[in-house]
Amino acid sequence: MIVTEDRTDILIIGGGIAGLWCAVNSSPEVRKVVLVKGDVTDCNTYWAQGGIAASLCPRDHPDKHFLDTILAGKGLCNEEAVRVLVDEAPREVAALWKLGVPFDQEDGRLALAKEGAHSEHRVAHAWGDATGRATMEVLLDVVRKQGAEIKENRTALRLLCENGQCWGALVHGPDGLEVWWSKVTVLATGGVGNLYAVTTNSPTATGDGLALGFWAGAELVDLEFVQFHPTALAVGCGPRLLISEAVRGEGAYLLNVKGYRFMPDYHPLAELGPRDVVARAIFDQMQETGADRVYLDISHRGEDFVRKRFPSIYQGCLERGWNLGREPVPVAPAAHYHMGGIRTDLWGRTSVARLFACGECAGTGVHGANRLASNSLAEGLVFGHRVACALTEWLDKPYPSPSPDLTFEDASLDEGGIAPLQDLMTQYVGVVRNEEGLRKAKESFEQIGAQGSELLKMRSLVCWLICSAALERTESRGAHFRSDSPQPDDPRWRVRILWKSSGGLPWEKGPIKMTVAVDSVLTPAVSGGG
Repeated sequence: MIVTEDRTDILIIGGGIAGLWCAVNSSPEVRKVVLVKGDVTDCNTYWAQGGIAASLCPRDHPDKHFLDTILAGKGLCNEEAVRVLVDEAPREVAALWKLGVPFDQEDGRLALAKEGAHSEHRVAHAWGDATGRATMEVLLDVVRKQGAEIKENRTALRLLCENGQCWGALVHGPDGLEVWWSKVTVLATGGVGNLYAVTTNSPTATGDGLALGFWAGAELVDLEFVQFHPTALAVGCGPRLLISEAVRGEGAYLLNVKGYRFMPDYHPLAELGPRDVVARAIFDQMQETGADRVYLDISHRGEDFVRKRFPSIYQGCLERGWNLGREPVPVAPAAHYHMGGIRTDLWGRTSVARLFACGECAGTGVHGANRLASNSLAEGLVFGHRVACALTEWLDKPYPSPSPDLTFEDASLDEGGIAPLQDLMTQYVGVVRNEEGLRKAKESFEQIGAQGSELLKMRSLVCWLICSAALERTESRGAHFRSDSPQPDDPRWRVRILWKSSGGLPWEKGPIKMTVAVDSVLTPAVSGGG
């Protein structure tokens, strides 16, 4: 196994919107290296459809965006983090527009969409329904022109830590193992969706950043909260075509297989209710009718409108045999977004010195128990920029000279065995959970992790942690629904669950610690109710 060594001032692991925006906004005077797991298009940002939420019109205000976010988060949002998000998101969107992101316009102004649980039209979008791809193409061009190095087909295996500080990463590259020493390391590795059999996520979204941070001694938080997007096209296996919430924002209805419009029975906002409510309503209808789908119908808006407003979704449905502009199309919930992650402060600092995190892999607390639609790209921008500002504290320090043990067995990147993990997560740690299923899954994750390759150990660890957190929270809140504890329990569980390890793995009975901690900014003033 070839081992090469190199060094950089800033090492960013992950090339989605958070990692790239961090690179764009960090010092141009230092060396910056961005490690990408596959190629630059293999990330959830590139696949993102709906847009970026920010208060951008006169009738809107950050206070309205704040309240919508808090209400969606079901009492677990870090209110200070939400305030940062809503106050700074407009500035970040304006910066993207200035850079050349082709946001859709009407009469010379941004065209703003309204999505589920938003009180105003505030979602800026590009190319109709390809906001992520339009943004990525601009950011990649800017990053390269600034001189940052983007290195594709790199999989981080371990963070190199000594004396409570992170000094870089051990990485599997095209030619073997690579050691990257750095003054500061940023985890921007995205989510966990591909740990589920049915997902809207890129195949690279396997929670690697959580495993890396956990092994390094960083705290993890809110791991039980996995958001399932209500409307993924129920066709085929593997990653499924996402049908953006913006389609419902433009008037689409949800019908069960009997043709009955059911969402008014579940929420006053009907199809525009919070994602957790809509996803569970669909799941409930599927259980009640014995079907594997419901239907989404926007045909009443006409094919010309649908083709123009949602060109990518329209074409994607056609390629899979369905005409979104003429007929109801089959949809079902799919794993979409992870509200939990590596616990950070408001500047992306983790509990490990020199290690930062931003984007979906970070646990800022901004989403609480349930993310508000289109707050994800906004979070990546706001906190990616903040990390770029905060990491400067380390750039005038000398390069590291630690001596961690770099002995490492031949690091196989064999993904064999991930299918059982995906099936277990879908069956037992999905839209609806219960104690019996969670215990069964947890035991299976331990067995798989003990026998797997290096990557399978990472995947099994993340599954085990999510499952353990779901087992610990004996209530239902937001995206976490326990059929054996179907109500929220504020007196006991209006808290955030922290996880930390000082070494070892579950199947080695390592010292994994769980702390139930009340976040200091959780106040009852604007809790959003259970």
